[in-house]
Amino acid sequence: MTQMSLSPRAWAELFLLGAIWGGVFLAARLALNEIGVLTAVAHRTVWAALTLWGVVLWLRLPVPTSPRLWAAFAIMGLLNNLIPFTLLNWAQLHIESGLASIFNATTAVFGVLVAAAIFADERLTRQKLLGVTLGFLGVATAIGLENLARFDPRALAQWAALGATLSYAVAGAWARKALSGLAPQIAAAGMLTCSALVALPLAWIVDGPLTLAISPVTWGALAYYAVIGTALAYLLYYRVLAMAGSGNLMLVTLLIPPFAIALGALVLGEALAPRAYFGFVLLALGLLVLNGRLPLPRRRALPR
Repeated sequence: MTQMSLSPRAWAELFLLGAIWGGVFLAARLALNEIGVLTAVAHRTVWAALTLWGVVLWLRLPVPTSPRLWAAFAIMGLLNNLIPFTLLNWAQLHIESGLASIFNATTAVFGVLVAAAIFADERLTRQKLLGVTLGFLGVATAIGLENLARFDPRALAQWAALGATLSYAVAGAWARKALSGLAPQIAAAGMLTCSALVALPLAWIVDGPLTLAISPVTWGALAYYAVIGTALAYLLYYRVLAMAGSGNLMLVTLLIPPFAIALGALVLGEALAPRAYFGFVLLALGLLVLNGRLPLPRRRALPR
């Protein structure tokens, strides 16, 4: 991970990104009160893709025509959109939106493990191992040891949320392998287009024909979910990446849960168990160790 200094502007935009993505969990839950899981995914990917293609045309970026590149977009869309969006949406039917956001923060932990398994230059160091260990201790604490082996909807929803973060981590590795050097607006628009082309027929089959006859609250949630929380958030994500580097950008995973928890409490009346907060503290420590902001003491050389 590259890491640069964080300017006041980079900090402000990092907090803005955390707030936007924190709001996505509330928007998704509000939309799911009226529409199905896959229908929500279809709306999110369709409207986000259309928004990003508008940006691409406005910037006059070249539209890719390579079949190999579109195949890469399709795989990226599956890993970074279709699978995690579906799993997180289903999870939010059974667990609090704030708790789902805490599990979402494990993306960086899984990302370290996936990168170490795939790339020769991403080996696991002592510091990374400690960060990963703290992260998984935090997850286990948030779930609750008594729930780890249960198979009721709430326990399965927590595992589904973790499955979504694993998919995000694999998507990050795939992006590095197949989409490096591509304009971020093109990459985001391409993968969301492929996701929408799959999500639309799946939603039709599973949830029934799509209807536009939904309440203003649901439309507002979908507009935020797709346009602000997906299309514009992707653009802001790459902007912060350019300013602050990938190491600092990882800090956004620590900023999302407080916003999601606060919104869930204020709007939905959600209350999390104390172990969820303690688990988040452990997870946050693990992410800070991975980020290098809590460096390990250097080993002293043995006297000869």
